[in-house]
Amino acid sequence: MIINTKSRTGQAQFDAACEAMESLDFPVDARAVPDPERLEDELRAALAKKPDLVILGGGDGTISGLVDLLVGQDVILGVLPLGTANSFARTLGIPLDIPGAVEVLRTGAPRRIDLGMIDNDYFANCAALGMSPQIAKTVPHGLKKVFGRVGYLAWATYQFAKFRPFTLIVGEGPTAVRLRVVEVRISNGPYHGGTELVDAAEVDSGEIVVQAVVGHVKRRLVKNWAASFFRHKARHEDTRDFHGKALRIDTIPKLPISIDGEVLATTPVMAKVAAGIIEVMAPR
Repeated sequence: MIINTKSRTGQAQFDAACEAMESLDFPVDARAVPDPERLEDELRAALAKKPDLVILGGGDGTISGLVDLLVGQDVILGVLPLGTANSFARTLGIPLDIPGAVEVLRTGAPRRIDLGMIDNDYFANCAALGMSPQIAKTVPHGLKKVFGRVGYLAWATYQFAKFRPFTLIVGEGPTAVRLRVVEVRISNGPYHGGTELVDAAEVDSGEIVVQAVVGHVKRRLVKNWAASFFRHKARHEDTRDFHGKALRIDTIPKLPISIDGEVLATTPVMAKVAAGIIEVMAPR
């Protein structure tokens, strides 16, 4: 078990996680990692011991940042959702509390799932263009850890005032589709920011879904977010979905892309799916 104790609740809940793990029928080697830059080294060291199960504790960024190292390994991923949004855990139906998540490790079953890809970088849940990378690039260090989701939403409101719609290009050549949009979600699962936004995306569908929120004005994005939060049918009125094994994505102007909350790429990119590439412990 490797826990990112730099994440919002990681440090406070490490002891609770260790205590909950005592209910399991197998021994757990627990590591608290306060420096995120050491996470990859800790995971490599753990994988060198050939474990049956690797449990990662943290937020969506922690999972996506480490999931590349699990590809091609004969190991099952376990998830302790200790982040702000925990979209990956929500997609899998894993409870968001430590006892519930540990119970899935005890009584659940391995489930083979897809990963999304931006060029050659794997991700677990969702990549985005628009507001999300703008927020991720500018959010003050430690804001999420101190103020949680409320602080994050307050900063998002501030950034929204400076945001502008942009042009999305899906595909290449004469068949490429051009749209004026206010947000783009590249999804391996339905949740983004803890809210179910992309209904068509499934973690084991064998397809990547690119959803565009279409519009020339920012209020379209506000409407879509609000309708999605309340599960209102209006959430589908301003969206257009593209499905496929691989889709080329470009924008005018060139824009950064956040991958599960971390800005890691810039358009143009290839959005792809790696079908059935890892196993994760999920509820039966």
